[in-house]
Amino acid sequence: MAQLRVGVIGTGHFGRYHALKVAGAERARLIGVYDIDSARAAQVAQEVGTAALSLPELLAEADAVVIAAPADVHFPTAMQALEAGLHVLVEKPIAASLEEADRLAAVASARGCVLQVGHLERFSAAHGAVSARMGRPLYVEAVRVAPFKMRGTDVSVVLDLMIHDLDLILALVDQPIESVDAVGAAVASQYDDIANARVRFADGCVATITASRISLKTERKMRIFSEAGYLNVDFSERRLSLVGRGRGVALPGIGDFGMEQASWQDHDALAAEHAAFYASCLDHAPVLVDAAAGRRALAAATAVAESIKASRNRAEASGLIGKSMWSMSENGVPAPIR
Repeated sequence: MAQLRVGVIGTGHFGRYHALKVAGAERARLIGVYDIDSARAAQVAQEVGTAALSLPELLAEADAVVIAAPADVHFPTAMQALEAGLHVLVEKPIAASLEEADRLAAVASARGCVLQVGHLERFSAAHGAVSARMGRPLYVEAVRVAPFKMRGTDVSVVLDLMIHDLDLILALVDQPIESVDAVGAAVASQYDDIANARVRFADGCVATITASRISLKTERKMRIFSEAGYLNVDFSERRLSLVGRGRGVALPGIGDFGMEQASWQDHDALAAEHAAFYASCLDHAPVLVDAAAGRRALAAATAVAESIKASRNRAEASGLIGKSMWSMSENGVPAPIR
């Protein structure tokens, strides 16, 4: 069986998981890991049975790389790998700006390299369960909230959490965005920790999306009103309910409408994401989440961030709110401005 020589760049919390998946894959051989923190790289390398390499060494030995480094280095790292002729699986967001995303896509195309973006939700059992029961969406309401953790606070909650639901909704609606109206606030970090966006699509569909990383509990839900009926999804409980014509158990008093209830068995979405990447690299299979999809999600997240900024500027100009009360101390811990 042909194997892809894969290196992992970034050995933090999620990078470690990527390294474990590569090490256990039949179609890949982990040739090494790299991290700017050499001690962390050595620790993960020992755990997965590979070498901690310098970045030039890793790029010289690999056919492909998985980039799980902080978001602000996605572009320069992916560009370096693509220019070396390597296939790239880069964690979301694809880059820090749309211009950078376009440049990565252009180089990948010119070099004939696979460029896959790590929107993990696309490979989940939940996405399959929802998309299989969808008609044309008319209105979508998504909520994704979680308790505060320092991990991920190098970007706003829009790029940390909301981008997952933006990508899922973009895949379900498959229409251009017409307008975005959003609000947000930085509460426990220097970036927005809570955000709410109302996104209107060209076909009239409207999505309301809420994301928070300062909540007391984890909650992931989505409600979809579509031409097929009403779909209520609880991702945390792995269950959904669909009300529609000719569905499941008949509902008394409302004609031929019925309700279907279903659940799904979680599978290893990260392993599925890796398998799709290897298939694209080795078998020339279509890239399931390509640079265009990554750019589209980034464009939506950028529009949300710009709307939040505009909303905040308007409120500050009117005197309704003050400036942000938080800054980051030297050790990266949120601290109030004095």
